[in-house]
Amino acid sequence: MTSETKVKGPASYFPSIEKTNGKPMAHWFALVDRRSCAGHLEIVGWLKIEHGLGYGHANAVVAHQLAKPKT
Repeated sequence: MTSETKVKGPASYFPSIEKTNGKPMAHWFALVDRRSCAGHLEIVGWLKIEHGLGYGHANAVVAHQLAKPKT
C-alpha cells in the first residue's frame, strides 16, 4: 500500500482498534466467527458489553467479518 492509498470502509478502523484495545485484529475476527450464527447488532452489542469495544469499533469488526465469504 502506498502513502497515497487510503483505506476505506471497516478496515479503516483496524489500526485504531488494535491500538486502543491491545489485541490484533485476528483476535477480534475469531470472536466474531464464534458468534456468526447471531445477528450483526447482537454481536456488536456483545463486543461492547463483554469486551469493552465502542460501537464504531465493534460495528467495523462485525461488518468486515460477516461480509467475508464463508468457506
